[in-house]
Amino acid sequence: MGKMPPPFYLLAIVALSFGGIPKGYDEGGFSASVTLPAFKNDYNLNKANWAHNATGLANRTANISSFGVLGAAFGALIAYFLNDKIGRLWSYRLAILIWASGILMQVFSSGIFGFLLFARIWGGLGAGGLTVVAPLFLSEIAPTRVRGMIVSMYMVVLLTFLALGFFVNYAVSKTMATSRAQWQIVQAIPLIPVGFAFLSSFLIPESPRWLATRGRDEECLAALARLRGLSCDDPSLVAEHERVQMEANTMVEMGKSSLLETAKECLTSPNLRSRFLLATMMHTVAQWTGGNGITYYISDIFQYAGVKGPQTSLITSGAYGLVKLFVTMIFAWGLIDKLGRRRCFITGLVLQGATHIYMAIYFGAIGQGNRHASDAAIASVFIYATGWSLGLCTIPYIYGAEIFPTKVRSFAYATTMGLHWFWQFAVVRVTPVMLAALDKWGAYVFWASICTIGIIVLGLWAPETKGVPLERMDELFEGPWYKCGKARLAHQDPSDAMYAAKGEEKSSIEQHEVRV
Repeated sequence: MGKMPPPFYLLAIVALSFGGIPKGYDEGGFSASVTLPAFKNDYNLNKANWAHNATGLANRTANISSFGVLGAAFGALIAYFLNDKIGRLWSYRLAILIWASGILMQVFSSGIFGFLLFARIWGGLGAGGLTVVAPLFLSEIAPTRVRGMIVSMYMVVLLTFLALGFFVNYAVSKTMATSRAQWQIVQAIPLIPVGFAFLSSFLIPESPRWLATRGRDEECLAALARLRGLSCDDPSLVAEHERVQMEANTMVEMGKSSLLETAKECLTSPNLRSRFLLATMMHTVAQWTGGNGITYYISDIFQYAGVKGPQTSLITSGAYGLVKLFVTMIFAWGLIDKLGRRRCFITGLVLQGATHIYMAIYFGAIGQGNRHASDAAIASVFIYATGWSLGLCTIPYIYGAEIFPTKVRSFAYATTMGLHWFWQFAVVRVTPVMLAALDKWGAYVFWASICTIGIIVLGLWAPETKGVPLERMDELFEGPWYKCGKARLAHQDPSDAMYAAKGEEKSSIEQHEVRV
């Protein structure tokens, strides 16, 4: 494949990975800024004003946090169509511009609640679009042997800024007087690195694969040459260009099928339907075990568990973000290909469920009066973060990229990702209401129940896909859904195992379908 060039390839990785900042910082920086006294004063979130209506306060807080997620759900679906119409680069730039304009409206909403909600939805459109465009763009420019590591950089950047957001909130609360400028600075900070990503996008080439699907072969070859740092007549570059063209021809042929025909095939074929419903179930279980809802309100949850003071809670929340980042890095760059998908998500669900059970007991029968029990509750939140990061935080995306054949992969990815965002909106919207209406312990009983369902259903349904060639995934779903978890390939070509171990592919001529 040649030597990786510093200028354009590394710049592209950095710029596209920065597309994860809006989602990560929203879950960390913005969610924590809602707890700052100045923000509460501006948007009437002080408990004293809602002394006899705790549910009303929870609803108001939930609307502020969740409306950005709602916008992201629609943004992800819109980006799916824009990606092919105007290209990866302009889809990426447009998503950044929409998100940035939403942030500016949000920062200068000046205490106007309705305008803030509109800004959250508008900015969410861009943030959701970036969750589709950036990982797809990264996967298309990365060499096969390092594709998993390159794409995982998106999640690493996302979680880095999630953790950073809590510490930024702590810094402004510690060093600045209580004023509107506090939360405005916190919410505006991500404009700087994402602005860098936007400007950098004008220095990197368009996705070679997208150019090939548009018949722009000379531009495709030039883009590959810039990304690989090779001359256009280099044998390895010419070989890669030929593979990209073959993949593009396949995609063009598939594009002749209408969206309705693709959806019908995906839902009527028993084998494809089993795969599609499995991906749907994974995203559903992932979010309703607490998922990102707990992350959005982690500062409050730490205070419920016994952490004293909002500043200390912000520091603890930052540590929570660092744990997620650290575990995800180990997971993405080691465990997932060593232990396999099944072991990771089952272990993660067990850890999540165990911590939920303890928290239900703590809130329902013990309370903050017991110091040791409170310390254990705080520790259990970090154990929950470990389980979430090890399992369903990332694995639904991996299954979604692996288990579908090329002909329905785009449709399945778009619809399941849209469902992911809608579920996340619902969870973020109802979490504070659940905590208030169910006396906290009831919410944890609910989440523990979903973990139990996930262990049983996904344990029966989800097969191990580690080392399985993409063209043979259908063999894992030939039986009833409740037997798929034990499915294994009857036999495997040694060359398949060799390529799986090295993280490489066979040539496009040898494969029956194409990795995109």
